[in-house]
Amino acid sequence: MKIYTKGGDEGQTALFGGERVPKHHLRIESYGTVDELNSFVGLIRDQGMDEHTFDMLIEIQDRLFTLGSMLATPDDKGGKIKIPKLVATDVELLEKEIDMMTDMLPPLQSFVLPGGHTTVSYCHLARTVCRRAERWVTNLAENDVVDPLVIQYLNRLSDYFFTLSRKLSQDLGANEVEWKPRM
Repeated sequence: MKIYTKGGDEGQTALFGGERVPKHHLRIESYGTVDELNSFVGLIRDQGMDEHTFDMLIEIQDRLFTLGSMLATPDDKGGKIKIPKLVATDVELLEKEIDMMTDMLPPLQSFVLPGGHTTVSYCHLARTVCRRAERWVTNLAENDVVDPLVIQYLNRLSDYFFTLSRKLSQDLGANEVEWKPRM
């Protein structure tokens, strides 16, 4: 099987189920941004870290593929198209992880500037790409059916990446620079 199909050469692509849409369609922007996010998660994972965080990032990448398949399927045709789905425990796992990391960190006194270490910066990039995916998905949800768990998961995931950036700053001995607004 060839990797190229030439089916998109005229600016259209197929959603799961066969419907063809322009490559700039909200669904494509939504799951394309989720795919971009997944690549950033892989980049974070490749930086080397404790086994628990590594395994959690693998779990997140798996959920992002699930989320992408949900976004690529506009209508499940009454259950005829079988795709994986997010479940409430996926969001709860992120909350548990955020709480666990937060318990190990000093309380936030102000905003922090992204940076301090390459791995920390990758977490901030993932956080901002996640927020962009969330914006695309909420835009899509205004005009089409989107499972509310998709939005909840993305919202919590951006919080996870922020908290992970702080935890990794601590683990790596990186300086966390507070934002001090000029008044």
